[in-house]
Amino acid sequence: MPTEFDYIIIGAGSAGCVLANRLSEDPDTRVLLIEAGPRDLHPFIHMPAGVAKLVNKKGVNWDYDTAPEPNLDNRVLWWPRGKVLGGSSSINAMCYIRGATGDYDGWAAAGASGWDWNSVLPYFRRSERNSRGDDALHGSMGPLYVSDLRYTNPLSAVFIEAARQAGYAANGDFNGPSQEGFGYYQVTQKNGARCSSAVAYLDPARERHNLQIVTKALVSRITIENGRATGVVYSSGGRAYHQHAQREVLLSGGAINSPQLLMLSGVGPADQLRRHGIEVVADAPQVGQNLQDHLDICTLQHSTQRVTYDRLSDIVVALNYYLRGHSGPGSSNIAEAGGFVRSDLAPDDRADVQFHFVPAMLDDHGRHRLRGDGYTAHACFLHPRSRGHLELVSASAGDKVRINANYLSDAEGFDMKMMVECAKLSRTLFKQKAFDAYRGKPIFPAREDLSDAELVEFVRAKAETVYHPVGTCRMGDDAASVVDSQLRVRGIDGLRVIDASVMPTLVSGNTNAPTIMIAERASDLIRGRV
Repeated sequence: MPTEFDYIIIGAGSAGCVLANRLSEDPDTRVLLIEAGPRDLHPFIHMPAGVAKLVNKKGVNWDYDTAPEPNLDNRVLWWPRGKVLGGSSSINAMCYIRGATGDYDGWAAAGASGWDWNSVLPYFRRSERNSRGDDALHGSMGPLYVSDLRYTNPLSAVFIEAARQAGYAANGDFNGPSQEGFGYYQVTQKNGARCSSAVAYLDPARERHNLQIVTKALVSRITIENGRATGVVYSSGGRAYHQHAQREVLLSGGAINSPQLLMLSGVGPADQLRRHGIEVVADAPQVGQNLQDHLDICTLQHSTQRVTYDRLSDIVVALNYYLRGHSGPGSSNIAEAGGFVRSDLAPDDRADVQFHFVPAMLDDHGRHRLRGDGYTAHACFLHPRSRGHLELVSASAGDKVRINANYLSDAEGFDMKMMVECAKLSRTLFKQKAFDAYRGKPIFPAREDLSDAELVEFVRAKAETVYHPVGTCRMGDDAASVVDSQLRVRGIDGLRVIDASVMPTLVSGNTNAPTIMIAERASDLIRGRV
């Protein structure tokens, strides 16, 4: 293994694993990948249904909490983020969603030149190995396996039929010509097992002589000399290290860790840095700003039939899964079916509501177990107008930042109107004839006749994140943006941010596939291929 490196990648998550693979393809390029968490060895990471058990697995999770949210009854919301090889792609529900073409064309129009749909599509296709084969929108030769589910609960089919009865179209491919409609999600799975970015990109590259992977290593600072990033300081095994980068430092810590590390390294809002005794290297007021996330409201209903996942034995599911060739309920991603709806309030032609259906009772991310059997509809507003921000609490990398998500804070109150709409649409779906044979008493909300004002209170009391924070190192062509369209940090040479934090705005759906796409394109930008 080399002791000198051309590139140092901070964070082995969805983006970092891609970069490690692509940059080390050149045997003459030396790459160091540093991850704060452990290797992805836990069996529940690789068994898809293990996602339900990973909720309480602290060792692979940064386990963040927001500050009290003023518009959500001052509740502190839990934000799980992956702290393990593969990052959040090792603990997520594996739904493969790219978003709408208008998302990327909107980025380009706002100043992120080169990130329009036609420019990013080749990188989605390059990353993808779709089990259905190759076409104009899909790839079949990439490292990331995208597959149809091997097993689905009968209630997932009921949900899709209920959507049809409610007047919505069926959709067998949310990444096809149209996103709208209801159907089963395709998932990032290979032969019935999770295909995280670590499985897809890192495992094939692990034995390359020019790639070194360091786990359980916390980076405390990027060293910057005369306006150029020169290396990193990190601790591992009780020892501190200073590693030099000959070419570039690539920051892929995610929407929380990347802006935190920039600030700890002297790049951020000057007043905030000085408050914590950090020398200001570059006054960058937008670092940690522009925080966006999909807020989600769950509607829960009891089931009169014992067909849900609520009573399944974890041990039995795991044994059957591993003994029977990655099949059965253990191969389910739990959130099997869903859909995209363009509501009556939508301002453009994109879907603005997304559903994830879970054939189980899911309260507080599954951390609160309810008795009996039931099912859950997740519904989120895809294009929130509210913006939050992050703040340092100290100059130590070991202290978590303060997360001010600032949900439902837009001046017009449109985000709340949309969350009420999400709750209404969920109740409409559950009232359809398809659910007649299963419908028990409502759980959340406990009544089916709530007024709009009561639905507002329901949202304030029960809404949670659906795990899609982005935007805190915004990309653009304006002087205030944190990175330019080549993802280079403004004012600092040899330093790029490559992860979901660079997204100017949220995409219309889950953020994992777009993050992998960003890293794929970034690898070409770094190598001068675009």
